[in-house]
This record gives sequence, structure tokens and C-alpha cells, in this order.
Amino acid sequence: MKEENVYIHWLHSIEGVGQKNLKKLMTAFQCGKNIFDASERQLKKVEGINQRIIHNILENKSEEQLQRIRDRISQLGIISKYMGDEGYPESLKNIYDPPFILHMRGNLFEQDIRAVAIVGARKASAYGKWAAYKLAGELAQRGIVVVSGMAYGIDTAAHKGALDAGGRTIAVLGCGVDICYPKTNDQLMEEIAAKGAVISEYALGTEPISGNFPARNRIISGLSKGVVVVEAGLKSGSLITAEMALEQGREVFAVPGNINNTMSAGSNKLIQEGAKLVASVEDILCELDIVPETITEKVAINLSETEGKVYEKILERQPVHFEALSNMLGMDVHKISSIITILQIKGLIEQLPGKILIIK
Repeated sequence: MKEENVYIHWLHSIEGVGQKNLKKLMTAFQCGKNIFDASERQLKKVEGINQRIIHNILENKSEEQLQRIRDRISQLGIISKYMGDEGYPESLKNIYDPPFILHMRGNLFEQDIRAVAIVGARKASAYGKWAAYKLAGELAQRGIVVVSGMAYGIDTAAHKGALDAGGRTIAVLGCGVDICYPKTNDQLMEEIAAKGAVISEYALGTEPISGNFPARNRIISGLSKGVVVVEAGLKSGSLITAEMALEQGREVFAVPGNINNTMSAGSNKLIQEGAKLVASVEDILCELDIVPETITEKVAINLSETEGKVYEKILERQPVHFEALSNMLGMDVHKISSIITILQIKGLIEQLPGKILIIK
């Protein structure tokens, strides 16, 4: 762990020291330790840093606080990248208002330049979750990194789809990288950090307040060659991401949805306005002119006659509710539950929240 990162996290956590003021202070003092050691007189010389911020910096000078931050960084394996550092995403450097610094759990690689964002509604339908999971998995199988925001619904399904396919995924947070939001995604967050990256422009300890998310969306689109909106209402934050993508020169895609579902109104409107309609993963790859690196071949798995019937019915009707499947096949719920467990163990199906079943 670089000691400089400790001072940067200390400075960034001080009230009033956001990305812009952090940049001003770092430009003036060259490193975080110099700011920690600076006097009030020296701090007053920095243009744009007002007395309130100077007061906060001076009041927060504490070796005990530095040690707490040091322990937290070490515990979570957090690293920070300045714009201009090796490893800072090339795709972010030319967007409007690029983050001066990114805090990260996990790693970013050169291959992440081949990234596609998948975003959508938190209150997604079973169809929307299935579509996000399926597209993310097929992108991951072809060596494409999947970017999303780790929210409920579409985001969660996209991250899981990429991971279950053995691929990489990047989660961009609207809070500090030491905070899991939503809390129920704690296991997912750990897996993303281990196999991809969890990143944020916000300081450690920053809570997920609503005002953080619109700004966060410019990073999701900025990291990606294109943005796929799976489901979105007419006032959805996903439409903000799509708008930012267009401003950044990225491609915008949308998955068509049920016209009776309000969560499809925004994505259907995007298609009306010229977004590329997505019916398969090839629609994304062709438009972005991406040549897949690899396609993971599925190994044939032997199934019993009953297991085969259940699998085929899920394939035919997916996404399908557990109880509906039981009724279709005329099977006792206890018996079909055990078969579903076996199919999950064999890696053939996925059970989404609400007992919705889909093919992996």
C-alpha cells in the first residue's frame, strides 16, 4: 500500500473537498502529505479554497484518523488512480468532467477498453432480468467486459450474468467503495471485486445519496463503447446514462419491452428515437464492430428423463415462475424443487429473485 494513498483518502474524506478541490490542492502541493503538513497560511494561497474548507482540513489533522484509513485501505485492498496514472482508464480521459481520481477494489486491465454497459430499472420484470442476464453472459463469453451500477434489478442481473459466464464485470458506485449499496448485494460486490473491479469517484465512507447517481452515470457510459438499456421508465436514471452516452459519442442500444409495462416505456421510446434495437448479442457486436475474442463452449451434461423435461419446459417458457412450472408439468412442488436444485448444481439454470427460473 502506498502511503500517499492514505493521505489522499484522508483529504478526500474531509467535508468540502470534492474532486475539483482535491485537484486544486494536489496541483498546488504535489502530494497529499504536503497538504497534511501545510499551515493555514500556505493553504490560503490556493486559489478557490475557501476558509471553511481550510478550517475543515486543519480540524481533521489526526494521526489516529490516518491510521483508521490505513487499516481500512489495507483491509479492503483499495487502490487509487489519478488521471494520468498508469492504469487510469483511457476511455474516461476525454469525457466531459472526467474524475480526477478513482478509488478501486479489484483491477482494471487493457482489455476493459472493450466494455459494454447494461443498465435498467431497479423494479425490473422477470423478462428484463432474464434479458440482462442473458446478454451479459453472452458478452462475457465473447471476452467483452460488462459495466453496470450494482443496483437492484437489471444492474444486478447483468453483473451476475457476466460472472456466471466466467467473465469480467465492473461496478460503478454512487457511494464509497467501502459501502455496499444495496446491502443485500454484499456477496455480489465481493465477487465483482475479486473477478473484476468496483470503482467510485467518491471518498471512503460516502453514503449513497440520490444526488450522487446522475454524476456516477457519466462514468458508466464513459467506460463503455456502448450502453444497452434493458428496461427503463420514462423518468429513469438509465435514460440519463443513455443521454450521457450520446454526448460522449458512445452507441446507445435498447431491448424492446412489453408496451403494457411502464418499465419498458423509456427503453421503447429510445428505440423510437433511433437507438439500436437489440434482439441478440450480435446486434451489439456488429454495431460496435467488435470481433469476439473467444466463445466459451458449453460441455454436454447428462440429464435424467425427468430432469430433461423440466429443463426443456424452462427453456420453452423462460422466464417462468416456480409454481407456474409445477402446474405446467403436473409435478408436486417438492419433487420439482429437488430437480431445480439439481439443475442449478449442474449449472444449467438460474433462479432469480421471486422464484423466477431462467436458462443460464
